[in-house]
Amino acid sequence: MKMLKMIALGALALGVAGCANMETVTRNAPLDVAQVAAPEVQEQRDYSVQAIRFAIPDDLRVSEANSYYPIADIVWRGDALGNRREQIAAIFQTSIEAGTADLAGETAVIVDVTLHRFHSLTERTRYTVGGVHSIKFDLTIRDAETGAIIEGPQRISADLAALGGRAAIHADQTGQGQKVRITTHLTQVFNDLLTGPVGAFPAEDGHAAGNS
Repeated sequence: MKMLKMIALGALALGVAGCANMETVTRNAPLDVAQVAAPEVQEQRDYSVQAIRFAIPDDLRVSEANSYYPIADIVWRGDALGNRREQIAAIFQTSIEAGTADLAGETAVIVDVTLHRFHSLTERTRYTVGGVHSIKFDLTIRDAETGAIIEGPQRISADLAALGGRAAIHADQTGQGQKVRITTHLTQVFNDLLTGPVGAFPAEDGHAAGNS
């Protein structure tokens, strides 16, 4: 009987010792620390604009209809009746020049802009419900020396909320008509597009509509 008790006590002691050893090994084991990758550093644009080339494809349709929403690519009433293509080209030229005037980077570039859509408001729409100045174009940035493409071509959406009714009349009276608002908006758009990280063009409709 004594022998059986001694055997049982010995087995119990061995079991306790085994648990203690296992716990010690577990406590001393190195922790698996997840390796965190370093964030990728994006190259920043460092441009100086040497030339601006703006084009309007011949197949874009112009409308002078005073309906609420003419089916056309180009609708513009912010200038007196005349050559709408030339008027829009002047707006873009002014905006790009103003938006890039302060850029003095080491990389000389040429900015190519091809209009895809410039659908502003007719008189009927502007003095009633208002809407959106729908402005879309393709942008390509080229090396000024070699002509090689640095970025693009990329479809850019630069829509702007359009005033309507009394707000539109008040804007005209205070010197903030359609042409001024759109030119100011596009100036900021082009400044944003030619600064910041390389390759960070917004996707189509990436530009939020401007506030009225």
